[in-house]
This record gives sequence, C-alpha cells and structure tokens, in this order.
Amino acid sequence: MERKARILHVYKDIWPPVVGGIEKHIHDVCVGLRSEFDFTVMVACDRVSCHWAEVDGIPVFKVGTFGRFAAAPLCPMFPFRLRRLARDADIIHYHLPNPTGELSHLLARPRARAVATYHSDIVRQQWALAFYAPCLRAFLRRMDVILPTTERYIETSAFLAPLRDRCKAIPLGIDTAACRATPEIASAARRIRARYGNCPLIGFVGRLRAYKGLPYLIDALTDIQPHEAQVLIIGDGPMRAPIEALKKQRGVTGRVHLLGELSDSEVIAHLHAIDVFCLPSHLRSEAYGLAQIEAMACGKPVVSCNLDTGVPWVNQDGITGFVVAPMAPQALAQALTRLLMDPQLKQRMGEDARRRATQMFDRAIMLRKLARVYRDVAKSTMP
Repeated sequence: MERKARILHVYKDIWPPVVGGIEKHIHDVCVGLRSEFDFTVMVACDRVSCHWAEVDGIPVFKVGTFGRFAAAPLCPMFPFRLRRLARDADIIHYHLPNPTGELSHLLARPRARAVATYHSDIVRQQWALAFYAPCLRAFLRRMDVILPTTERYIETSAFLAPLRDRCKAIPLGIDTAACRATPEIASAARRIRARYGNCPLIGFVGRLRAYKGLPYLIDALTDIQPHEAQVLIIGDGPMRAPIEALKKQRGVTGRVHLLGELSDSEVIAHLHAIDVFCLPSHLRSEAYGLAQIEAMACGKPVVSCNLDTGVPWVNQDGITGFVVAPMAPQALAQALTRLLMDPQLKQRMGEDARRRATQMFDRAIMLRKLARVYRDVAKSTMP
C-alpha cells in the first residue's frame, strides 16, 4: 500500500484561533484533503517557547516568537525548525506574504519540493520592499509551482509576471452548501431584520484593517437611499476604534453597527438578513475577497471596488453586483442606492451571484485542483 504524500504548510497563524482568510484556507485544505495526504502545519507562536498543538486533528507546530515587526513574526528558531520538519515532508506549501517563512526557506535550504500560494503582494509596508523584494524574488525562483488566486493577480504583480511560466492560478473556494438558507438560518435572518426595524441592511464581513476601506462606506452612508438604511459590520481588528470615532463624527452612530466576531452560523444568518454586501477595500492587499463569495453564495449582490486584483473578477460588474472606483464614497452610495431602490435588480443580481459562487468558487473545485498539483509535484519525490 502506497503511503500518503506528506505536506508541510508554513504560515504565520492558523484558524482557529486566528480569524482570517488565509488561516481558514489552510484549515480547509488540511481537513478537506486529509484522506489523501498527511498534513502538518508550522506557524508562529504567541509566546517564546516552541510546542506542538492539534487543531481539528491537524498537528500544528508553533515556533516561539519574540513579538512581531511590521506584522512579521520575530522567530530566530524558524529556519532551524523548518529544516527539521522538512526532513519528513514530501512537499512544503508556503502561504505568502510571510517574510519570516520566505527568509527561513532561503536560510534552511530544505530538500523537499516546494509550492507557494501567493495570496497578496505586500502593500502597506512599502518602506520594507527595498529589503524584502530581493528575498521574495529569490524565494519565488526556488518554488516548483506558484499558486496565485487569480490570473489577474499574475498579470498585475511585479513579482509574479516574470515567473508566469511556473504560476498556476487556483481560485480560493468556500463551502457553498453551508451558505444555504436552512429553516434555522432563515428564522435567524428574520429575527436579525426585525432587530433593526426591518430597514434596508448593508453588510460587511472581515478583519477591521486599514485596507478594507470601511471609512469610505461610512462616508457614503449619508448619501445612500433610502435614508433609513443601516450598515452591519461583522469582524474585529485594529480599525475598530477609528471606525467607532468616525461614525460619531459623521452623525451616523445609530445606523452603523459593529457586531464583532460571530460564529460561522451567525455570519451566514446575517448574510441572509442583509440586502446588499459591500466590500469597500481600496488597496491591493485585498487580493481576492473571500467574504464577498460567502455573500454571493447566500444570494446577495455585491458592491466592490475596481482594484488591480482578483476582487473585480470575482464580483462581475453589472452581473453579480457593481464594481466602482476605490476611495469614492459617492460611487459607493450610488451603487448601493441603485440596488436598495430596485428590488427586481437586487433579486436578479443576487441570483446570478449565487450561481457564480456555486459554479466557480465551491471548495470542492479548489481542493480538486490543489490535489492535482500535489500529486504532480510529489511524483518526483516519492518512491
């Protein structure tokens, strides 16, 4: 009997406990493909000592850290632990951006084959690119396969375009079946709508980070019709306090509700309760937007921004919603108003959104494509 190929995932964090798109993606891959592959995950710890843990049956090695700088874990032991864990791996699967992992690969020089999912460029820490760019280019040249999430990102990334021949785009996927309106979910959605006076609801789900562009949505709210429309913001993060301050400053405290982190079922119920989903992200850090796919799978039209990333490829302008200029509150207001004031348009775009999510972005499709990459790469390493 042939043994399973052993895959070592390398990133900064894992879900749970850290809530984030990349963290959940790693978890989904390990759980979804463990019948065919053996997975181990290597991440940074929140304390100095190294230790093993287990997350939903997935062995996770957490490397001791002395804090973080520009979001990168400071882990002096990361290269040494990587070299040791890589001895038992057939493939190392890196998730970028993660300067700690990329530098560790260059220092450790593991013998295992390697692939990298390129989730995003580094955008905010431009000052660090002078030091980081040479490291990233050297790292990418050592990858057997690079996995961007969309073809569009390959074309628009200065780091990926020169390596086009080794890139294979695999769109991220979600469990679209979990987004169905079961009787329990439908009942919860009705209660949520009643809680907000059955007013038109605009939803957002995600980490509250600067690149998410939530101030532009709040600025747009005074121009959105009908004027009783309210915004539900699900998630937490460093921008929570500034957003709380901004909604008071703009005089929309009673119309903007920060709900914090919710359970998966609560998120789905809220997505069914809203009328329209808004993803106002304005920087390339938003390379894809998994949350908009969840909303689409729940039958909701999306208003997002025209970024040089996969975001406008996921949400097709005029079909599954509207794509507007970034950092443009008036454009957001016009698109959201159009959907809120036209029930037939909202329903039609919502149905098209659900159809696209199911046909293009179901997790099973993503897992099949990724499993094929693993098999092809592992052929040259396994007896």
